[in-house]
Amino acid sequence: MDSISAQAQDERSARVALALFIEPGDPTTGQLVGRVGAVETVRLLASDGAVPGMGKEAAALWRKHFQPERQPNAVRDVLRMTETLGLSTLKPGEPGFPASLHDLGERLPFVLWAKGGVSLLSGVVTDRFSITGSRAATSYGIHVAGEIASDLASHEKVLVSGGAYGIDAAVHRAALAARGHTVAVMAGGLDRPYPSGHRELLERIGDLGLLLSEQPPGAVPTRGRCIARARLVAALSGSTTIVEAAGRSGALLVARQAEELGRVVAAVPGPVTSAASAGTHRLLREHVASLVTDASDLTALLDHRSARASTLGIERRPVVPGMAQHASSRTAMVRDL
Repeated sequence: MDSISAQAQDERSARVALALFIEPGDPTTGQLVGRVGAVETVRLLASDGAVPGMGKEAAALWRKHFQPERQPNAVRDVLRMTETLGLSTLKPGEPGFPASLHDLGERLPFVLWAKGGVSLLSGVVTDRFSITGSRAATSYGIHVAGEIASDLASHEKVLVSGGAYGIDAAVHRAALAARGHTVAVMAGGLDRPYPSGHRELLERIGDLGLLLSEQPPGAVPTRGRCIARARLVAALSGSTTIVEAAGRSGALLVARQAEELGRVVAAVPGPVTSAASAGTHRLLREHVASLVTDASDLTALLDHRSARASTLGIERRPVVPGMAQHASSRTAMVRDL
């Protein structure tokens, strides 16, 4: 039985170890990886020595939830499962890893597991469109989401969503029906289709599009991991569109993350009497999102933003330090995850 640090002798295996034992989006670990690399970060986690940039108490707190002795062969087991399941791993700095995720800064995923066409991540970020919304979607929301996704897919755009019931499913299904491209970002391991009722849909996406997760095989999709996934859905695309979201919908978190990343944020209005659109209406009222009704509105919005940025010399902005804290403060109002 080898120690965790003994199993993490190269950058890839070290990043797998971090994904196993550190919850996603942890800024403290992200900062340390950026400073000393993943291999040294794992060694520091597994030891009781001094940690660069941390006091003794801070280092002890950081290590508090790191208990590799409970899973002594975990890294080796996950690497074996990854190969057995036919999954690929993508790590920052190598071909295939989506460049747009680097905008997350210290909340960059340690590694990504992928099944399907990883080339869908290599195009221009504005050719990827994140569309999400309520799980308890109305027929109106499902229809509009499907129409927008189908139109974009038929123009060879990549549709990104979270594989959930409701709006997410409508987006994925419409993209597949149009023989287009779609990416489903999972909150758990790719060997655990979630929700289970979407097993067939997710298998089709894995065959014809791309399944993506920062969680290793075997990981369950906890609430915290669903919340962390929001930043990936937002960062993967040049825009995020909310089709339908109630007042406490988890889709609102994706919109807020996209806003803080400097992405285009759009929302489809619903009936003023519909509680299912209360959240989207708030995004519009607070000027977080621009109003769109179809795919042409959305592409025009992106074209306008691009032209304005070119004129003013504005660049896409990376996430600012402390974004994780802002996101955490909002999770209390998020219910629909």
